[in-house]
Amino acid sequence: MSTDDVRALPVALGTTADPAGAPGAPRRRLRWASLGTPGLLLSGALVLLVLLLAAVPSLFTGFGDGPLEGCDILRSNEPPSREHWFGVDPQGCDYYTNVIHGARASVVVGLVVTGSTFVIAALLGALAGYYGGWVDAVISRVVDIFFGLPFILAAIVVLQLFEARTVWTVSFALAAFSWPGGVRYMRSSVLKVRGLEYVQAAKVLGASDRRVIFGHVVPNSLTPLLVLQTLGVGAAISAEAGLTFIGVGLTPPAVSWGLQLAVAREYISLAPHLLVFPAVFLTLTVLGFVVFGETLRDTLDPRR
Repeated sequence: MSTDDVRALPVALGTTADPAGAPGAPRRRLRWASLGTPGLLLSGALVLLVLLLAAVPSLFTGFGDGPLEGCDILRSNEPPSREHWFGVDPQGCDYYTNVIHGARASVVVGLVVTGSTFVIAALLGALAGYYGGWVDAVISRVVDIFFGLPFILAAIVVLQLFEARTVWTVSFALAAFSWPGGVRYMRSSVLKVRGLEYVQAAKVLGASDRRVIFGHVVPNSLTPLLVLQTLGVGAAISAEAGLTFIGVGLTPPAVSWGLQLAVAREYISLAPHLLVFPAVFLTLTVLGFVVFGETLRDTLDPRR
């Protein structure tokens, strides 16, 4: 096999060129057609809406209106009305504006945690699966140690070390204990790919381990990990809200749904709207990411 033949080999899962009419071609076309399923479209639209809320909240609240602007303490805890769609919070601020701005901290935590764990899991899983031997043994034992740590308890202990808990400190605490599952997914996927013909051909032609790993093995092994991390965004957002609710997560002046729920428990009978609206937004956001990840998994899984 010539060098040109090897370069022509696929570097992405499912991109093998099939002759017209070959059995693999209709199957692949059917898989891409399934990307238009209602579940994927609806959940994808919800995810895009949440991302837009987090990126540009002023599009929904009006430019120049911040979460702490225009507050009137004399109107504290007023119920929803035509002027204040979601009511008023204990400081007399418009609660709709607060809830919309609360999306940014929650979504940023979810994306930073999943992005960090994706990189760590992809790197360690690729090394463990490709080299095997003592490299695999060391990485696997470290993964087992982290699996033995209670996730929430470990995150609480780490967060107690910080005096001011921001989006970045909460993200660090969650990411530090979220990567082991991804390493196992990636390792399993790499074990299947490393024995394929085009990987062996690249080795025979003298390609370095670095080129083989990052040019052939990793691109063909990322799909299961990518789907897992998509599901992980919702889990990270839920974890942030839970930690903040019990008082060890984000602290003011941050604005997040978790902080709003923590304040709402003090006024649950007096002003139930303080609990309802951030809870609905949090639930829909987590549901959107989970459903999007599950439908994406069903679409990309070749066994389905």
